Amino acid sequence: MINPNPQTHYTGPSHKQEIETHTLSILVDNEPGVLARVIGLFSGRGYNIDSLTVTETEHETHLSRITVITRGTPAVLTQIKHQLERLVPVHRVRDLTLEGASLERELALVKVVGKGEKRIEALRMAEIFRAQVVDTSMEHFVFEVTGKPGKIDTFIHLMTELGLVEVSRTGIAAIGRGAAAM
Repeated sequence: MINPNPQTHYTGPSHKQEIETHTLSILVDNEPGVLARVIGLFSGRGYNIDSLTVTETEHETHLSRITVITRGTPAVLTQIKHQLERLVPVHRVRDLTLEGASLERELALVKVVGKGEKRIEALRMAEIFRAQVVDTSMEHFVFEVTGKPGKIDTFIHLMTELGLVEVSRTGIAAIGRGAAAM
């Protein structure tokens, strides 16, 4: 594309980039304020977070893994990664989406209220999705379902028609495939 204004490096409004969703795995010191700094980087620059999980992964060295699902153009995603790498408590940032196939899983608790045929159908659907019943009464079930986010979305959609009343999701936990460590 020819730049209509030779005074600037920007190409103009007709230059569009596709919005992509990426999974970032961030290894950080497990200390107070680190999560706030990482989240502050996103909110201060107007970046959105679709999913966020945090847990200590290396107890002896006090390291935690933050898994962030975010969206943006390739340039914005590169900028996010570089800005994260500059934060002092950050040891490493991996873009699992660019590295190839990663394993992504999520857990959801799904409460369904119903009687009769809807109750029986909810149990049948739960069996198909390998969801576990973790709480029950004569009028409700609470299912625990784990898997890829798309599987969780489908399960929730099906349960909506069978009496879904409440959902609690953990967010996505992800790890790269292969022998390489974080």
